[in-house]
Amino acid sequence: MEKLLTLEWNIFVMMGIGFLIRKIRLVGKEAELILTNLVLYVVLPCNIFHSFLGDHSGMSGADYLAILLISIGIQFLALIYAKTAFRKESADHRCSLGYAMICSNAGFLGNAIAEGVFGANGLMLTSIYLIPQRIMMWSEGLAIFSGVSDKKKTAIKVITHPCVIACFLGLIVMAAGIQLPDFFLSPIQTIGRCNTPLSMMVIGMILSGIDLKHMVDKTILRFTLDRLVLMPLIVWLFCLVLPVSPLVRGVAVLLAAMPAGATTSMLAAKYERDPEFATKLVVFTTLCSIPAIFIWSVILL
Repeated sequence: MEKLLTLEWNIFVMMGIGFLIRKIRLVGKEAELILTNLVLYVVLPCNIFHSFLGDHSGMSGADYLAILLISIGIQFLALIYAKTAFRKESADHRCSLGYAMICSNAGFLGNAIAEGVFGANGLMLTSIYLIPQRIMMWSEGLAIFSGVSDKKKTAIKVITHPCVIACFLGLIVMAAGIQLPDFFLSPIQTIGRCNTPLSMMVIGMILSGIDLKHMVDKTILRFTLDRLVLMPLIVWLFCLVLPVSPLVRGVAVLLAAMPAGATTSMLAAKYERDPEFATKLVVFTTLCSIPAIFIWSVILL
């Protein structure tokens, strides 16, 4: 319990710093985008690669396969939700709601949370969990907004994404038992340690741009309950009847409880699909995810 409270407090403080420096205009929108790209394309890949190099004596090939299959199942469930829920909403709102269910913030917030709660093994499983989500993000997720899905471009984006490359390189090094020299590993480890603080500060910057007084409506509230309570509850109950390890179950449930991904508002703006609504959706689910993640962590540990 003390570990969880410390983790939640650290997350709150780091988000608060990001919120503050954006609010007082110490950094602007351009700097926020640069930091986001820095985390996604440099810091996080280093963190993922290094997570495969520790002591994983308690892990097995079955754990990797299990988390991959569970992630695929979650994506199918999210896709069904995207196509059937909120049919009475406007077309613009349905785009954001559907995409936000398919593409959670597991790649940003989820990595930091999984590492904080479950250590390097949790981060390693998260990197595998995210492969199906990244595929869906660039295929069906993008098609929700644009109406077009290019399978060739999707395959190229998945294969060449630094996080996916880091995941496969880490698997190869771990499976082959390759011992890498310290002069190579040390900078990778140092850069990777920046993942949690930078990720949380970027999320805080995103939160700073919303007027909280006019953020919530019934649709956003219902989606938040579905995203943070219903989806992880289904995954948790499903995992209880499956022969999976507590670690796999814990990582799967926590990642299923992630808020809407920040790309929801970006794509809504790009395709002129009511970006204000999409941003409110991202911000409110992110705010609510802090207590939700703590509650799920208590249940799982």
